[in-house]
Amino acid sequence: MKRYPLILGIILFSVGLASAQDDAAELAKKLANPIASLISVPFQNNTDYGIGDFKGTRNTMNIQPVIPISITKDWNMISRIVLPVVTQYNITAPGEKQAGLGDAVMSAFFSPANSEKLTWGVGPAFLLPIGTNDFLTTKKFGMGPTAVALKQTNGWTIGGLVNQIWSVAGNADRPDVSQMFVQPFVNYNWKSGAGIGANMEWTQNWKASTTTVWLNPTISAVTSLGKQKTQFVVGPRLNLAAPDGGKADWGWRAVVIFLFPK
Repeated sequence: MKRYPLILGIILFSVGLASAQDDAAELAKKLANPIASLISVPFQNNTDYGIGDFKGTRNTMNIQPVIPISITKDWNMISRIVLPVVTQYNITAPGEKQAGLGDAVMSAFFSPANSEKLTWGVGPAFLLPIGTNDFLTTKKFGMGPTAVALKQTNGWTIGGLVNQIWSVAGNADRPDVSQMFVQPFVNYNWKSGAGIGANMEWTQNWKASTTTVWLNPTISAVTSLGKQKTQFVVGPRLNLAAPDGGKADWGWRAVVIFLFPK
């Protein structure tokens, strides 16, 4: 009879562990989907070294809250903003430093609430000229379309995001903006919530005829800080292409994402 409480305890522990793993796996799956019905607040830090002719350094902290809103029983709107906080040294000239906010990009994806085979969303994207330093802002308000599509199966997430922004107002002395951003991504998540993946960030400046490409391999894990569900992501950054005098030797990415499941 004395063994029963021990056996019961083992059973309850196993059930609790399985439940926790299921929760982590489900959160990891949603996080791999940019338009999942999940409120999240990522803090994505990118540090890049050996940039350009002056071997400068740039640190960019992207604050990227994602908030889904149920419009009807069949449609969601997922709002997303990317707010960069930038500090850079030896980029514009030797010994020069710039720090402050960069221009923000705000997107709204309209997506079916129940999509079984292919998850997708389309909507507008806006360039908001809120940069606090002349070197960190276009001083142009812009807008254009954005879209995302992805497939999730057996732990895999494969998809891509794209936007194209044109300037429509702003400082007449600054160059017009016509810029495309393409981000293909692939992720694999285990049932524990751990994951491995990569994305490519391709920015095409049509006005200046320049191309910037980053490859970002990452590993990730979902855990709890007290009652707060959190994901940690880390990995190197590889600058595959950049405008003349702007390529980085190497970099790294670290992300903390605070999760607020509905």
